[in-house]
Amino acid sequence: MEVSRPYIVAGPCSVESHEQLAEVVQALERVPQVQMVRCGVWKPRTHPGGFEGMGEQALRWIAEQKAAHPAVRFCCEVARPEHVELAMRYGMDALWIGARTTANPFIVQEVTEALRGTEMRVMVKNAPSPDVQLWIGALERCRQVGLKELMAVHRGFDLYKNGDYRNRPLWEVPIELRRLEPELPILCDPSHIAGRRDLVASLAQTAMNLGLDGLMVEVHPHPDQALTDAGQQITPAELEQVLKSLEVRQTDSTVADEQLRLLREQIDLLDSEMLRLLAARLEVVGKIAKVKERGNLAVYQPKRWEQLLRQRRQMAEDCGMNPDFVEELFEKVHAESVKVQLRN
Repeated sequence: MEVSRPYIVAGPCSVESHEQLAEVVQALERVPQVQMVRCGVWKPRTHPGGFEGMGEQALRWIAEQKAAHPAVRFCCEVARPEHVELAMRYGMDALWIGARTTANPFIVQEVTEALRGTEMRVMVKNAPSPDVQLWIGALERCRQVGLKELMAVHRGFDLYKNGDYRNRPLWEVPIELRRLEPELPILCDPSHIAGRRDLVASLAQTAMNLGLDGLMVEVHPHPDQALTDAGQQITPAELEQVLKSLEVRQTDSTVADEQLRLLREQIDLLDSEMLRLLAARLEVVGKIAKVKERGNLAVYQPKRWEQLLRQRRQMAEDCGMNPDFVEELFEKVHAESVKVQLRN
């Protein structure tokens, strides 16, 4: 499926009232980059008692806006077969499968079966866990029932520690999805990754820098008064500013100039040298395994590993590198070293 880049989906986290929806649709209709208005209809919350959406009433209001603004297209989230039935009855142009639904293949199967035989456009958000195969599995279930208009939406991942974000972006996961599904359009949901409106613009630009195909942004006419996700929604005027400053990167590598080609050749040479050094390191590890065996020493030596990690982090800082990145790298190297020692 091909889309014009950047493909922009924008609208309120939740449809809260007829007036709120009419105001945001009228504003977004004036933003030419917006191809579709997103509308939260059913909003199950983590804890009971909060605002959980207007349900069918919201769909009635959306249908009124569709009649009043025939050029505007609308999408909403569905999590149950009855949601699909109602959304289609009220003429929704597209649907999306949310993160928590993607995490449950049983529910994905039920939702996609309700879409069998339709030509509905469906966007699939990643599951809360960074499991690219779970994401692909949901897309495959869509294809199994004949759906062809598919898009993926990267909304970040719920981890124990998310740093400055509501959800960690873990950009390597959508990059891997792009490698495995090169023809699949991938949007980024900077609102759910950020959890804060002040981070939306920078995350949107990062998505473009990585060659993603568009954005799904939460937009509310009065964000501070929103009944759900107030802190991460932006106004239509702020969306216009984000889109105006957005630099869309080329994804066709054939346009690369000679300087880029030469720099890539340098990268290839450095990667080759790095792999040779890793192979030499693992050869030494094999010799260490034999020494440990003769001395009746355990493969894993905690004090040595802690000392090595401290030293490598300091070396990274001395080289101007991110010590956290270097620590993650050496954790993988150490894990492979343990495997080598166990095999010897």
